[in-house]
Amino acid sequence: MPELPEVETVRRTLEKLIVGRTISDVTVRLPRIVRQPSIDLFAKNLMGKTISRVDRRGKFLKLFCEPWVLISHLRMEGKYRVVKQGEPLDRHAHILFHFDDGEELRYYDVRQFGTMDLIPAGQENQLAPLDKLGIEPFDPGFTLDWFAKQMSQKRTRCKSLLLNQEFIVGLGNIYVDEALFSAGIHPERQAASLTLDELKRLYQSIIQTLSSALEAGGSSVRSYVNGAGEMGHFQVNLQVYGRKGEPCKRCGHSIERKVVAGRGTHICPKCQQILAPSVK
Repeated sequence: MPELPEVETVRRTLEKLIVGRTISDVTVRLPRIVRQPSIDLFAKNLMGKTISRVDRRGKFLKLFCEPWVLISHLRMEGKYRVVKQGEPLDRHAHILFHFDDGEELRYYDVRQFGTMDLIPAGQENQLAPLDKLGIEPFDPGFTLDWFAKQMSQKRTRCKSLLLNQEFIVGLGNIYVDEALFSAGIHPERQAASLTLDELKRLYQSIIQTLSSALEAGGSSVRSYVNGAGEMGHFQVNLQVYGRKGEPCKRCGHSIERKVVAGRGTHICPKCQQILAPSVK
């Protein structure tokens, strides 16, 4: 699933490609992608509307076409491309937004898990699950003091907690594994067991990992591309994720994979000790 760096990269790309363009028509080839309103109203409400901006909340894209906002969740493999109208249709092209300038925005989704909701602008934060999303790692309120206080109160395992979108939004499997490795913390450690030094390392690792991934355009570990069809490059920098059986780049020990919080999890058992350090 695309995580914060990938979705933000898509947002930035789409912002350059589609803001200011007017939708002349909409073709819905897979109705179940659209959750609301009806398919007829979905197309009718967007016809003649100009895309004014593209925002993001967590892993959700928000395309504003006043008085409407289109909330799009890419799920596992959703992606957007801007192409010339009349270009041959891929069977995975499910929604087509036709522009009045001869091009169109196409939504592709091999797994067909993505969703779209068209609702009145101003009501987007009332839409589930956006109404329950937590703080973003780049929000001003995401400070070390806030992070340390919240973590110290949780008896949940670190990986489970960091994956919880109601706690911190935008982190997914790839970047949680990478941040925990960078901080030298085992994913099964209880959050409340972390020392202040470990909390500081983890806080800094989350920000640094996401910042580096954003700079690289995200990670193309499966089929992810941005709105211009370009791959991300952060996958070449991955330290543990997807590297089962390979030597740790830090100590040389073999990277292991286990299931934590229901997700495939990659760790270096030597660099990430399960036991909390003794407090002197």
